[in-house]
Amino acid sequence: MKKLVIKIISSIFPNQVASFAYKQLTNPQITKLRSNELVVLDKSEKEILKFQDFDIQLYTWKGGSDKVLLIHGWEGQAGNFADIIEKLIEQNYTVYAFDAPSHGFSSKGKTSLFEFTELVAILIRKYGVTKLISHSFGGVATTYALFNNQDIKINKYLLLTVPDKFIERINDVVEQVGVTEKVKNKLISRLEKETKLNINDLNVSDFVKVIDVKQSLIIHDAKDTVIPIKRAKNVFNQWKNSQFLEIEGTGHFRILRTESVIEKTLEFLKD
Repeated sequence: MKKLVIKIISSIFPNQVASFAYKQLTNPQITKLRSNELVVLDKSEKEILKFQDFDIQLYTWKGGSDKVLLIHGWEGQAGNFADIIEKLIEQNYTVYAFDAPSHGFSSKGKTSLFEFTELVAILIRKYGVTKLISHSFGGVATTYALFNNQDIKINKYLLLTVPDKFIERINDVVEQVGVTEKVKNKLISRLEKETKLNINDLNVSDFVKVIDVKQSLIIHDAKDTVIPIKRAKNVFNQWKNSQFLEIEGTGHFRILRTESVIEKTLEFLKD
C-alpha cells in the first residue's frame, strides 16, 4: 500500500520525489554503536582531519610495523570493525580506521561516493599502508580510489562483501521506496550533472581490472539480503589474482563479528 501511494505521488510530483530520493542517497542514516564497539574506539589514539567541509574522525591503534587500514560501508562507521580490530591488535598490527564524511563521529552534511573515495586515497597515502580491509560499500569507495590513483600499490586487500554496479544501488533504492521510472531517471540525471560522470561507468567489476593489488580476497555470504552474492561474484570474475570465499550464516553485517571470518582475515593478511 505504501509503495502504491509513493508511485501515485511520484506521478504527480516527480521533481519533489526525485529530490527526496537524492537526499536519501546523500545523507547517510547512522545507527548507534554497541557498547563493546565504543570500548574499542576508546582504546585508540584519535585525530581530527580537516577534509573539505568536514571534520573527519581518525583512529589509530598502535602496534608493530605491519599496518592495515579499515574502510567501513555506507551508513557504517569505524566501530563496526571492533571485533576485527581487537584480533589485529593481538597480532601486533598497527590499525588505522576512520569515520567517513557525515558518518560516525565525523561532522555531518551532504556527502557522496566521490568524497568518500577521495578521502580513502588521502588516508592510504597518509598512513603508507599496503594492506586494506573494506566492508560493503567501502569496497566501492576503495576500488574507485585505487582506479583514480593507479600509482598506489596494495599488497593485500580483503573485501567483506562487495557491491558491483552503482546503478544497482540506485535500482535497489527505487525498488525499496517504490518510485516511478520517471523519478529514477530524474535522480540519475541530477547525479550525473553534479558529478559529470556516467552512472553506468561506476562499476567495481571495471575498476578492479586495472588497479594495482597483488592479492585480494572477497568473502560474501550466500544469503546476503543487502548485496546479492552474484554481484560480488561478478567482481571476482573480472579480477586477476583474486580469491572468493562463499560462506553462510553471517548475513551482511554479522560477517564483521563472525569468528571464522576473522580467523580467515588474519590468515589472509599474514605475509
